[in-house]
Amino acid sequence: MFACTFFGHGNTPDNLFPILKENIENLLIHHKATVFYVGTHGNFDNMAYRAVKELQVEYPEIRVYRVLAYVPKEEVPDSLFPEGVELVHPKYAISWRNKWMLDHSAYVVAYVVRNYGGAAKYVKQAKRKCKTVINLYSL
Repeated sequence: MFACTFFGHGNTPDNLFPILKENIENLLIHHKATVFYVGTHGNFDNMAYRAVKELQVEYPEIRVYRVLAYVPKEEVPDSLFPEGVELVHPKYAISWRNKWMLDHSAYVVAYVVRNYGGAAKYVKQAKRKCKTVINLYSL
């Protein structure tokens, strides 16, 4: 069992969805990725969650978790609140959560257009940590 996480821009275009879903399915079939950690901010995160949920119909053994950086005001389906994030100052909670997702994953699917910003930062970290990174922008 391997895990995958996602980093991408909040304004990722909707037409990327079929490519994203195809790459997730490829990781599932050919690389045994069965656990998927997704953030909760922006269009890329929403598309990743939706793609995994759709694939879960055909592959019920896979799991998807929306990894939270903050205590939710209401219930969030498929959510996971990593132990320790509650001790982090709210200003740094998203960074802490992203590092947690990266540390718990072997694969990263990304949509990074520019070399600055949060998504780019974590893709660079993933490469330094020798994670397998698939940047859908460069496909």
